[in-house]
Amino acid sequence: MVEFQPLSGYNYTMLYKRNITKEVVAALNDSPVVLVNGARQTGKSTLVEQLLKTTYQAEYYTFDDAATLASANHDPAGFIANLPDKVIIDEVQRVPEIFLSIKKQVDQNRKAGRFLLTGSSNALALPEIADSLAGRMEICTIWPLSQGEIHGRCENFIDKIFKRQELHIEANITWQQLVDKLLTGGYPEAINRTERIRWYKSYVDAILQRDIKSLANIEKLLELPNLLSLLAERSGNLLNFADISRIIGLKATTLKRYVTLLTQVFLVVFVPAWFNNKEKSLTKHPKVYMNDSGLLCYLRGMDAEHLSNEKHKTGAIVENFIVMELLKQISWADIEVKLYHFRTQAGVEVDCVLAANNGQIVGIEVKSSSTIRKSDFNGLKKLAEISGDKFVQGIVLYAGDKILPFGDKLFAVPIAALWES
Repeated sequence: MVEFQPLSGYNYTMLYKRNITKEVVAALNDSPVVLVNGARQTGKSTLVEQLLKTTYQAEYYTFDDAATLASANHDPAGFIANLPDKVIIDEVQRVPEIFLSIKKQVDQNRKAGRFLLTGSSNALALPEIADSLAGRMEICTIWPLSQGEIHGRCENFIDKIFKRQELHIEANITWQQLVDKLLTGGYPEAINRTERIRWYKSYVDAILQRDIKSLANIEKLLELPNLLSLLAERSGNLLNFADISRIIGLKATTLKRYVTLLTQVFLVVFVPAWFNNKEKSLTKHPKVYMNDSGLLCYLRGMDAEHLSNEKHKTGAIVENFIVMELLKQISWADIEVKLYHFRTQAGVEVDCVLAANNGQIVGIEVKSSSTIRKSDFNGLKKLAEISGDKFVQGIVLYAGDKILPFGDKLFAVPIAALWES
């Protein structure tokens, strides 16, 4: 065991309460294995430290420690067999063989809360891991900080819109304030910096050179930064492998493998298409996003001047920002929801479709403009037509300051409602 070490360079005078904490604690009370995963520097270790100090008494191990890593790699079964009753294992993806040993221990003793694991790559992307701990492990994904977490509140926008409760906006934001939020993003370390470019550069380099290299044998590691930048330029668009393969000069099979690795370390996010078996004219291609608007701005070379003076270029940035805010809130919403996009083969689309497990649908269109036109609701009207009585309401999130009705179950709502409601 190694003693828990604070994150290097982290400002512990500015700790953020993570809204997903209650889900992690609930999982520890129910399941023998809980995995908190997400990109590096999103706050997994900080969350674990807070649990150690409050509700979860356990011994802490990290595979970032060379001796601990060597021990686990040498004899995974022996390493797990000799652990105390309750343990935290940080960066568990570095020894994937250990999951089978954890399974054997859990099958002998299924006591809840035995293992709290953290990982910087998606364990479900490895079939052998997903299969070995099926029914034994709960997974909680942690993203960069939400706007509510940054300001010390727990957003319930998703629960409210499904229940059709009134949205109360305490304070709207100006365009310049929105620009600042887009550029800042949600990485805790980046929030507290006035100069973020160097941090983003070193962060991306570390993930591409270290994390991805540890996951797979990459033949052309130099192509990964170019691929990441290319995907960033296409944020909010349908993923077209043939187009990207032609531009970057990689075979389709190699390209798909590289893109999968970028999603496995949570840098790139896919939003699948929503479709209805009754409607055959809907696309089934996913849309691609970056995991953070600040990171996206860095990858696209966008600064405050670009975002302020060239508003026509900010639509994709705003959409990426809102998609990620919704994904974050989904992880702690009371209503179980999945995020999709909607697009017909004729090009009618809705940026976000929230689908509850009971079949109910809420559509959300994103506009960076402060004005709204009737035509902005065309996609939502088509979604309502197809989904029928399952359609709860359609919302256009825009850069204005008033909630406005635009017909039956259709509303224009200020972007600030996402975290102010």
